[in-house]
Amino acid sequence: MARAGLTPERLTRAGAELADEVGFDQVTVSAVARRFDVKVASLYSHLKNSQDLRTRIALLALEELADRAADAVAGRAGKDALTALANVYRDYAREHPGRYAAAQFRLDPRAAAASAGGRHAQLTRAILRGYDLTEPDQTHAVRLLGSVFHGYVGLEMGGGFSHSAPDTQETWSRILDALDALLRNWPATPG
Repeated sequence: MARAGLTPERLTRAGAELADEVGFDQVTVSAVARRFDVKVASLYSHLKNSQDLRTRIALLALEELADRAADAVAGRAGKDALTALANVYRDYAREHPGRYAAAQFRLDPRAAAASAGGRHAQLTRAILRGYDLTEPDQTHAVRLLGSVFHGYVGLEMGGGFSHSAPDTQETWSRILDALDALLRNWPATPG
């Protein structure tokens, strides 16, 4: 029988909190069981295994990020929308480092199709419409933005910029200026 008060949603939230505290890679069913002071076996009526738990945390993180991004870019266009989207990813990583890592977890195709990952792509494509990009340039630009946002945030979170001036916010602003300029002057597709 399931222990009173334990649900997949509650366990997922606890796992997400744990990920923010100790790192996404350290989240296991055993670690969550310790948090609730229950035996591991009592969680298996709610979770299949640690992979299932990590997948649920990833889905939660993708949903939270998509909701924040949608709110941030609503009513904005061009550089203003680009900056708002970029800042959502950076701020989320700072607030929830474990969940941010979870949002990049490789999902199986069925879970990925059901996730909020598609909303992220739609939001990015909506921003890019303001730059008048067509396919395949729009897909190249989506990949570029994702690479820059996640690459910079990953390096910053890992301390890669902590030993030198100027301040990382100044660099971030300059990167966003450069991306905006690039998107406004996107080179024509060869062909």
